[in-house]
Amino acid sequence: MEQAEGEVGTDGPTGGPRARGRRDGSRGVSGALERVVVRAPGKINLSLHVGGVDGRGYHALATVFQAVDLYETVTASRADEMSLEITSEVPGEVPLDGTNLALRAAELLRTECGVREAAALHVRKQVPVAGGMAGGSADAAAVLVALDRLWGLGLGADALRTLGARLGADVPFSMLGHTALGRGNGADLTTVLTHGEWTWLLAVPGGHLSTPEVFRRFDELVLAGGRVPPERPEIDERQLQALSGGNLELLADTLHNDLQAAAFALHPRLEEVVEAAERLGAIGAIVSGSGPTVAALVEDEAAARTIAAGLTEGGLVESCLIARGSAPGASVLEES
Repeated sequence: MEQAEGEVGTDGPTGGPRARGRRDGSRGVSGALERVVVRAPGKINLSLHVGGVDGRGYHALATVFQAVDLYETVTASRADEMSLEITSEVPGEVPLDGTNLALRAAELLRTECGVREAAALHVRKQVPVAGGMAGGSADAAAVLVALDRLWGLGLGADALRTLGARLGADVPFSMLGHTALGRGNGADLTTVLTHGEWTWLLAVPGGHLSTPEVFRRFDELVLAGGRVPPERPEIDERQLQALSGGNLELLADTLHNDLQAAAFALHPRLEEVVEAAERLGAIGAIVSGSGPTVAALVEDEAAARTIAAGLTEGGLVESCLIARGSAPGASVLEES
């Protein structure tokens, strides 16, 4: 669930860390890095429980994130001015202006740390665009880690996650990775222990769902149903047991998304994709975050390929991807 636009916005700690590195806009000391490559994972929500709205208009959340091995890879190189280039392995349009989370992350870091240096950013995308898998948040996470290294700021993981939370609740998780319980707006993270490997078929039906619009429809459905969302939503403890014990069937039984009905209402074909995935052999299937990507839990890669063939041949989806959890968070691949 991309929460950087509309739902979370700048819902994070005010103020920010101050850099310990150079702030004079120079090229830095002898031996300074010229290029840093960082990758950060996409994610799925194994459960997403949505509570009431606070005075600022933000929903309380309780969610279990799992990072998957589809990555956004960011290369940051020293340059005289900020720039952004994107090479995508998945369909969909990505803005290159100031609304892009990668550029917003860079500008936030420059502002908060008082640096005048710049960088040329290149993003190689593997995470579905606007699919509820936090591809934009992974970009932001990777940029923060890369520029912290490139500019010699030395902020550290905790400070970078604090900054990332101001861009959206998914950004800190993209840094942390693996599997975690998120509370509050989703950015209050606790690592969840898992056993074994989890294989997912990610079905991309096409189309776009706006996170703010999905939350608005959720609110409408809650009101129409006469329900009162809990002030502090809770996750199903059986899901944590399933993850720690490597129990596929129990995990499938505990997959849950409070936003799923709203996503179904806004994207009518989505419900058919979930039902077809389970009919074709998925142990369980769920809309990831605000959608429209459907995450289907499968026994192994062979099962994933069989289900993917059925969904594709039936014309229900544009593409399918096979991914595994729980993947590591943002990490430096190269620096020179």
